Amino acid sequence: MESGSVTTPFGRRPMTLGMLASQFAAETIDDTKSADKWKLYRALCEARPLLGVTDRALAVMNALLSFYPKDELSQAHGLVVFPSNAQLSLRAHGMTEQTIRRHLAVLVEAGLISRKDSPNGKRYVRRNSAGAIDDAFGFSLAPLLARAEEIAQLAAEVVAERLALRRLRERLTLCRRDIAKLIEMAMEEGATGDWEAITLQFRSLAGALPRIPTADDVTPVLEEMEMLRDEIVNLLEARVKTEKMNGNPSQNDCHIQNSNSDSTYELEPCFEKKQEATFETDHEGSVVPIHLERSDEDATARQEPKPVRDQTDRLRVAPEIKAFPLALVLQACPEIIAYGSGGTISNWRELMSAAVVVRSMLGVSPDAYQQACEILGPENAATVIACILERAGHINSAGGYLRDLTRRAEKGEFSLGPMLMALARTNGNSARRVG
Repeated sequence: MESGSVTTPFGRRPMTLGMLASQFAAETIDDTKSADKWKLYRALCEARPLLGVTDRALAVMNALLSFYPKDELSQAHGLVVFPSNAQLSLRAHGMTEQTIRRHLAVLVEAGLISRKDSPNGKRYVRRNSAGAIDDAFGFSLAPLLARAEEIAQLAAEVVAERLALRRLRERLTLCRRDIAKLIEMAMEEGATGDWEAITLQFRSLAGALPRIPTADDVTPVLEEMEMLRDEIVNLLEARVKTEKMNGNPSQNDCHIQNSNSDSTYELEPCFEKKQEATFETDHEGSVVPIHLERSDEDATARQEPKPVRDQTDRLRVAPEIKAFPLALVLQACPEIIAYGSGGTISNWRELMSAAVVVRSMLGVSPDAYQQACEILGPENAATVIACILERAGHINSAGGYLRDLTRRAEKGEFSLGPMLMALARTNGNSARRVG
């Protein structure tokens, strides 16, 4: 049995107030108090961040507990274990003795065990004539038993904090997903708002989190993102209310009738026939303008802007945008050549047919492409699709990007020249041969 007296460490190891406090706490343990050593060890592992011990130190503690003969720690069975460093090394998965000594010191400093050194520093047990333990020298587990309730409370706090962090991260994940999909939908549908600025703000918030965030890191970011999501929802709600007040444009289009009952394009008002143009359909059924009576050189001269109708059926005039030479377009955007008939593009008709294929591949809706053809003209719309294909790796939503360029062109704020010339300079050294 333990003598209960204060003991000092052997050799050069100094005595500290922490060691003295652990021994005082051990003396106050009730004789009836007990605790399951493995449950206490699991709680100790949970509370490790708050106790300031390492996982390697806990491995040494596990080895020490394995030398205690009973499953229940209690004063009645003694609380001193006395394994040698060699035996500890075997039960600590081959940890070196030097490392074991270092982690034993960590456990002592943390107040989880205390030393009960013999006069010569050896660990051993002295038994009486009946074979019962009279005295033992080694490591006392009394501080661990004395702090059993405290350790259980710390473990509960760590578990609760981990659960709260997981829920915060779940909310953050859902919020990030909502914002990303709402922005993509808004840009695709052409909703009113500064979506580029909103996207930058969203990316800034997402990038503010460290690699391993804590609850204190996640909480302010989550609050900012929820406010941003509410702002986006309000903008989209205003858009929905406006559309309801103005009527559903798609329903109004159904009442547009053509006196020519044989017309195949009664529900395709975006392309109006002119004397010098005809139309064909691609494999998806989309209408593709094919200019027959003017050469590639004539395509550089734009015709008079044609009137188109907006959602409120009011007549507006698209601003005039000049087309560029086909050779320059292909030099700037060589990627689209592979989508031409036979892998070559030799005229505007083949470029516009290839643009329809690329449009479908990039996920651009037929409505967005038709709108671009109205505003920019068929040649320039095909040129913009070719430019988007060149920059596909840097554009998140090709459809939203095309709609944005179309709106800016309608206001006279977009010029195709700088985009085309920049790509021409980039691809000038590796331009492909045009068949």
